[in-house]
Amino acid sequence: MERFEKLYNTGWSDWKSFPDPRKGEYLYAPLGSGVYQLRNKKTGEFVLYGTSKNLAYRMTSLLPVPLGAGTRNNKDKPDYIFNNIQDIEYRTISFIDNIDAKRFESFVKFAEEYIINT
Repeated sequence: MERFEKLYNTGWSDWKSFPDPRKGEYLYAPLGSGVYQLRNKKTGEFVLYGTSKNLAYRMTSLLPVPLGAGTRNNKDKPDYIFNNIQDIEYRTISFIDNIDAKRFESFVKFAEEYIINT
């Protein structure tokens, strides 16, 4: 747990604005295993977190079809992000394997309160 606390405080990428695909903007995220965290920069609230074996692809599913990959079962996530896209920012952290990513995600789940619970 102590290892994850230190990683949580120092291991993330810098916060970046969530890309708007209508403007041709890019998503910068690991192609392999990792964890993402989104927040609303206008309100300061944390929005969502998640993990995947292919983080970049997973994050594209946060946008509704036809803008994103559109593989989410929960429509609330892509709707919230799309409706607030100008205020959404994200950060990521990569891992060698998905086992560590999943363990870190469990830590992230309780580190903050989120608007959308996964």
